[in-house]
Amino acid sequence: MPKLIRLYIVNVAIGFGLSVLFLGMLLAMDVAGLRHLIFESSMGLVAAIMMIVMNGVVFAGVQFGIAVMRLAEDPEGPKGGTRAPDVSRRMMPVKISAKD
Repeated sequence: MPKLIRLYIVNVAIGFGLSVLFLGMLLAMDVAGLRHLIFESSMGLVAAIMMIVMNGVVFAGVQFGIAVMRLAEDPEGPKGGTRAPDVSRRMMPVKISAKD
């Protein structure tokens, strides 16, 4: 299996795992009475599955995006130097005449 496909599958699995964890935390904390709505409704299982799938798509996309961005190689060449002052050009005092 190609590395990119394996990376995608692993990160999608992590994203959906985070989605299940997120729903579990929402139910444990009973945010906006969600636990009561899911457990007491006849369509509660459908609502829970929909939340897992919808949040899973978002979390998987973010997880995969982060993983792809971390694959970037460090640019070669100068790293920007230091913030030391430029001592090659010293400030020289200039004589200015004042008019009365």
